[in-house]
Order: sequence, then C-alpha cells, then structure tokens
Amino acid sequence: MEGGKPSLALVYQAVQALYHDPDPAGKERASLWLGELQRSMYAWEVSDQLLQLKQDVESCYFAAQTMKMKIQTSFYELPPETHNALRDSLLTHIQNLKDLSPIIVTQLALAIADLALQMASWKGCVHTLIEKYNNDISSMLFLIEILTVLPEEVHSRSLRIGANRRTEIIEDLAYYSSTVVTLLTTCVEKTGNDEKMLIKVFRCLGSWFNLGVLDSNFMASNQLLMVLFQVLQRDETSTNLHEASSDCVCSALYAIENVETNVALALQLFQGVLTLETAYHMAVAREDLDKVLNYCRIFTELCETFLETTVRSPGQGMGDLRTLELLLICAGHPQYEVVEISFNFWYRLGEHLYKINDPTLHAIFRPYIQRLLHCLARHCQLDPDHEGIPEDTDDFGEFRMRVSDLVKDVIFLVGSVECFAQLYSTLKDGNPPWEVTEAVLFIMASIAKINMFSMSDFRENNPTLTEVLQQIVLLPESVHMAVRYTSIELVGEMSEVVDRNPRFLDSVLNYLMKGLREKPLASAAAKAIHNICSVCRDHMAQHFHGLLDIARSLDSFALSTEAAVGLLKGTALVLARLPLEKIAECLSDLCAVQVIALKKLLTEQSTNGKSADPTVWLDRLAVIFRHTNPIVENGQTHPCQKVIQEIWPVLSETLNTHQADNRIVERCCRCLRFAVRCVGKGSASLLQPLVTQMVGVYQVYPHSCFLYLGSILVDEYGMEEGCRQGLLDMLQALCMPTFQLLEQPNGLRNHPDTVDDLFRLATRFVQRSPVTLLSSSIIIHIIQCAIAATSLDHRDANCSVMKFVRDLIHTGVANDHEEDFEVRKRLIGQAMEQHGQQLVTQLMHSCCFCLPPYTLPDVAEVLWEIMVFDRPTFCRWLESALKGLPKETSGGAVTVTHKQLTDFHKQVTSAEECKQVCWAIREFTRLFR
Repeated sequence: MEGGKPSLALVYQAVQALYHDPDPAGKERASLWLGELQRSMYAWEVSDQLLQLKQDVESCYFAAQTMKMKIQTSFYELPPETHNALRDSLLTHIQNLKDLSPIIVTQLALAIADLALQMASWKGCVHTLIEKYNNDISSMLFLIEILTVLPEEVHSRSLRIGANRRTEIIEDLAYYSSTVVTLLTTCVEKTGNDEKMLIKVFRCLGSWFNLGVLDSNFMASNQLLMVLFQVLQRDETSTNLHEASSDCVCSALYAIENVETNVALALQLFQGVLTLETAYHMAVAREDLDKVLNYCRIFTELCETFLETTVRSPGQGMGDLRTLELLLICAGHPQYEVVEISFNFWYRLGEHLYKINDPTLHAIFRPYIQRLLHCLARHCQLDPDHEGIPEDTDDFGEFRMRVSDLVKDVIFLVGSVECFAQLYSTLKDGNPPWEVTEAVLFIMASIAKINMFSMSDFRENNPTLTEVLQQIVLLPESVHMAVRYTSIELVGEMSEVVDRNPRFLDSVLNYLMKGLREKPLASAAAKAIHNICSVCRDHMAQHFHGLLDIARSLDSFALSTEAAVGLLKGTALVLARLPLEKIAECLSDLCAVQVIALKKLLTEQSTNGKSADPTVWLDRLAVIFRHTNPIVENGQTHPCQKVIQEIWPVLSETLNTHQADNRIVERCCRCLRFAVRCVGKGSASLLQPLVTQMVGVYQVYPHSCFLYLGSILVDEYGMEEGCRQGLLDMLQALCMPTFQLLEQPNGLRNHPDTVDDLFRLATRFVQRSPVTLLSSSIIIHIIQCAIAATSLDHRDANCSVMKFVRDLIHTGVANDHEEDFEVRKRLIGQAMEQHGQQLVTQLMHSCCFCLPPYTLPDVAEVLWEIMVFDRPTFCRWLESALKGLPKETSGGAVTVTHKQLTDFHKQVTSAEECKQVCWAIREFTRLFR
C-alpha cells in the first residue's frame, strides 16, 4: 500500500462509506481501497486494533473478516515467533466480542480454526480450548462455534496445509472427538430446551459427523441421538431447530455409508428415521412445507445410505423396503419440490439394478418404479387454467426436464415398450382432461427419447406406435395449445417410426407444417422437422424442394434462432443425399438467401455508414456448410467447391468490415472453418487470399479465432509439400503479435483463449509437418511460451498446452517408419537438451501449487513421454526438480518427508505405463494441497 500504514480513522471512514455511502461510486472506491488494505502487510495490525476498539458492528466485521482472510491466504507473511501472540489475541477478541454479533463470532471462529490447522506448534488445540472455556456458560456459544468450523475447515480449499498435516489433524480430532460429544451432551443437559443452544449443538455434531471421525459405537448409545429424534418427532419444534436437526441426521446417515463397519449406529439411525413417518403426516396436515422438505431429505438420505443393503437383501433387516415406501409417500405430496429431492436416489437405484441385471431383483423393484412413474406423470400436469404452451425455462419447466431425464434412467425396469403402450391406452380408453393428456404425452416423449425404437420389440412395426402417430396427426386444431405443442415434440421423437413406415411421412409433414405456421408452435415444429430430416434423410430427398421453400422464407415463421438453425441443418443433411450433379445448384439456392442478406448489409454499410449485425446469416451459412457432406469418390470434383468459391468474396468483405468486433469475426471464422472442412482440399484456391487477410487483420486486432482457423488450414493442407512453407510463414506471422499479447503482465491468465488456440495451431503443425516446425526459428519461442503456460489454471488452455508438449516429444519417440524419423528424433533431442530441465521443474511446481487435480493426467502424459524419450536424463531432471520443492509449511508443519520424495521419484522413474505415473502424481500432489 502506497504511503505507509493508514490511520484507523481513515480505515473507519472507508468502512462507513462501504456500508452507508448513498453514492454507488463512493461505495466502489471504498471497496477497492479496503481490498488493497487487506492485501497489504498492514492489514494484520489494523485489524487487531479495530477489534480492540470495538467501535461498531461494521468495523469489527471488516476486521474479523480481514483477519480470517489473511490467515487463510497470507499466513506466510508472519514470522513463527508471532504465532502464539496472534492466537492469544484472537481468543481475547472472540471473548470480548461474543455478544456484539453472531456473524463476527463466526468470522473470528474461522480465523482461530484456520490458525490452529496451520500452526503446527499448537498441539491438541481442541483439548486446550475445552479446558479453557468449558466451565464458563457465557463462553459456550463461541466455543461451540469454533468446534463447529474446525472440522469444516480441514478440507477447505483456501488452506493448502498438505496431506501430511491434514492426516495429523484428523487423527488429533478423532482422538478428542468423544470429549467434544461429551461437552455437547453436557451443554444440552445444562441448558435444557434452550433452542439457540440446541441449534448450535446439532450444527456442531453434524460437522464432526461430516469429517467422519466420530466413534460409531460411542455415538450409537449416546444421549444426543435420542434428543435429536425427539426434537424431530415433536410437532411444536421451530423451523430453525427442525432444519438444524434434519441436517445433523443427514450428516450422520452420510457418515455411515459403509454400513457393515458401523452396524450399531446404522441400526439406531435406521430405526430412528422410520419413527418419523407420523411426524411427516402431521407436517403435511399443517401444510408446513419447510418441515415436509426436511423429512423428505432425511428419508432420501436413509435410502441412499442403505441402497446397497436394500439391493443385496431386499425386505430383510436394514434392506427393509419400508424405506422406499417413505419416499413414495413423499412422492404423493402435491408440491413437486418434495419428490424432486429424491431424484438422485431413484437414479442411483436404477443404475445399480441395471449393472446387476438380475430379473428376480427387477421384479421386486418394478412395482415401486411403476408407482413412482405414476406420481411423476401427475406432477408434470400443468394447471388446468394454464394458457399457451408449456414453459421450458421457469422452475416447473426445469422440473419437467429433470423428470424426463429420470424416466429415461429407470424405464428399463418397467419396460419402455409396455410403459409406452400403457400410457397410450390411458388416453385411448378414457377421456381425460387436457392437462392429463398433455402430461401423459410428455412422459411418452421422454420414453421415446431413449431411442427405444431400435429395440427388437419395435422392429416388428409395433402397432401401438403407428397408431399413436396416426392419432396424433389427426388431432384437431381446437385442442389445447399445450397438448398440440407436446404432441409435436412426441412426433419429432418418433422419427424412427416414420423412417420404418414412410407411408406416414406426408401426413406427418403436413401436421408439422400446420404447427410451423402458428407462432407458439413454430419452434417445436421446426425441431421436429429437423429430427425427421436427420433420421429419414433418404425418404426426405423427394421433399427437398419443400424444405428449400421453407428455408427461403425462414424469417416469415416465428422461430427461435436455435430452431431456425436446426431447420437449415435438417435441410443440409437431406441435401447431401441428393444425386451429386444436383447438389451444387441446390446448395447455391440454399445459401442464396443468406448471401443476399450479407450483400445487402454491406451495401447499407457503404452507403449510410450504418453497421448492422451479420451474425444470424453467418451462423446459418456455417450450419449449411457443416452438414452438407455428400459422399465424393476420389478424383471427383467436390460439388460444393464452386459455391464456396462464389461466396468467398462476400465473407471476405464482411470480415474486413467488422474486423474490430471480436464476436462477428469469430462467427466469420467459424463459417470459413466449416466451408474449408466441407470441401477439404477443394478450397485450395482460397488458401492464399484467406491467409493474407487473416494475418493482416491479426496484426491490428489479435482475435484468437484466427489462430483456430489457422489450425484448420494446417490440418487440411499441412501434408501438402507445396503448402508447408506458406503455412509456416503464416504461423510465424501470427506468433509475433500473440507473444506480445501474452508477455504483458498477467498476459497468459488474461488471454486463455489465445493460449488455447495458439497451441491447437502448434499441435496441428506437429501432427501434420513436424520437421517443418522443428527446423524453424519459431519453435524455441513456442516451447518457452508452453513452459510458462503449464501453470495456467484454465481447463481448455492447459489441456492444449499439455497436448502440444506431449505430441511434440512423441514425434521423437514414435518410430512410424517414416523416412524423417531420425531427423525428428535429433531435433527433439536438441530441444530437450536446451529446455528439458526447465520443463520438468515447471511441471512439478505447477502440479503441486497451481493446477487442479483434473489436469494431472495430462501432466503425467507429458512426463511419461519425456521419460520414454530419455529415461536416464529424465531421472536426473526429476531429482533436481524435487530438490527445489519446499519441505515445510510457513506454520512449521512437515509438507513432504525425504522418504516421500524418494518413494515418488522411484514410482515415477520405474513406471511401466503412463497410468502409474498419473497415480504417483495424484498421491504426491496431495502433500501440497
């Protein structure tokens, strides 16, 4: 912080402005200034002084939060000799401020917990705290708060205490866990039914259950468990206490997931939860939705915990099927939010039964799934007074989507064929109200989505299916709009039935065309036509001109952007099935609308200077190019080649006109990418002008999509001898502005898309023409950039960097009997000699301190390739890299022992396959997390 330590008056003024300044700009300035203070060394002393002053809630909250943040992220700033003083000071503050505000107590409790976890010299902190405060009832609330957050913070991502320290702490907490439970029991005995204290006690107990350190036999016979279920059985329990008790029971059930090793506690919890059925019915009768949801959470957690027992021994002991009855009782509740809680359990049950695939077991669970499906169909009903189509985006629409997913996951237990027929018969035999019809059609569409029409039962042209299709297309226009909407969706999902029964194609298309002309139904009808085009491509060829007419007047229909693009995709898929000689003319017709629109925009731009957005037309062209993929024999001219050459000048001019706008340039590049992919080598005449334009614009506006488009060109033309030098010139020209951008402060972090696309381009070069790249002067700079970027915590960018390095080294390993193998090997050897040590050191540092665990398999692949290339040298590089890692934390805890270092070195260097390297890295990096 410039200008030294700020005065307390100034800090106090900034805090006041943050909370009370009516001007948002004033609040923003105060926030930025206080953020800067929090990052400075002065924050420690200033926070301590503000807490001593105890001037008001806001300044104390800011100070307590700052203290917690500093301990979490900047503990290394303090010399070890100050740790004891900091601990004593925090304990004094929490005692003095315990009555000011609960949120301040929580922040200070977190600060104390985070300090205890990092401060190796504070031995047996739980014992110390209980000894110090357990006789003073006024200190009990903050003592329990500290004991609540301490187990929660053990696995906090904000603290990098490492696996060794974490194991030591967990053992320590397990040792004192009975003392904590005894303290909580005494608390409840002393304070009786004090609600505030009970909530604190249950939260604390839940926190210790979550950490998994409580002795299950000790807990099975503990008084607290009995109190917990008494509270949940009582009708008069308040909402807050009910929620805390429910959370605690759920944590206990989660903690005994391994039922066999916790039999006594499992039995107590099992029996305890089964006693709550009456309380659930009472909550329903009182219309207390909060309590109903809590009971459903408990019942679901019970079923999740005993899932394997239930599947292994259904109806016996703790595999008692009353647990499923409880969930089905909840599924009968009129509010859909209640049944939704149990979805994950039903999904897991379905997954278990699917894997076991035992018909006897399926028969036991089938009735439960049938009842569940019945409840789900009821919950999916729209309100009888609902007008218009079903909403997809509101909460109820999202619930229906989740129902659809669940139906797909469990339908195999009932049999999709039987269920589909059964649902249809309820519509055929009865005369249900519209909302029941719509919900049944919705479930039928969910079943249809699982591609059941390819199943053997349907191959014999199951009469139900053809009857469903016939009846739907005969639905009068007078039925409720929502019924028409969902029936259109169902027809779209039944496109395989249409493909097997082409006699229905005309009537289906007529039905969908009616929908396309009505605003509320248009997008659903377009999606259904797209599905039919995708599945019935050959049958649809005769209807191509009808599709072309729709495509020409696309904007006369009230379509969403997605639906319009989908229709064009369907049209392009059918176009690709036309005779080869007709494709060019038809493609030209299909593209004409978009090209004319783009030309019109360009004319308007040049005459009146107004810049209109061309992305709609670019996206439509892109989808046409992407899906027009006719089968072209060797030696034949690609039918799309001429059309793309004709369209190129318009795309080029559009790109030039909008070159400053990243979004539009991205869409132009996407369109060009699919055009190049569509005709492959047939786009050769575009190569020179396209590269010249890309490089020219990139010098001024470095949009990363040009790098991506460059990678497509290298992929298509990199094997062509005559194109290699030109492509290398392109790479070098694109690299210069890219390196300037990435070398700025935080350049890599601020431009992950550029990193991603640069290394996609470099990787394509390695795959298509490695010697061209390795012999060039640019390779050194690309490797140096890659080494710097290995620490970048961005999923796509990091993946691209690692793939580039892996593929690069692999070209010197893989003897593919090409004549240039020896040259490749020599060039890779030179590069590794120059950069190998730096690369290995950076990789080890990155995976210990910068990268999330999901990136480690990629790192392992790179290390594996280096090792395969030159094992003896790699062993030395790895040893040197490991020596540079810190052996202790700033709190004095051992991060990594000498034995752990040597074991890791041995595991990696003696690995016989890449996955062994991956396992070793996964375990080793836990020591630093």
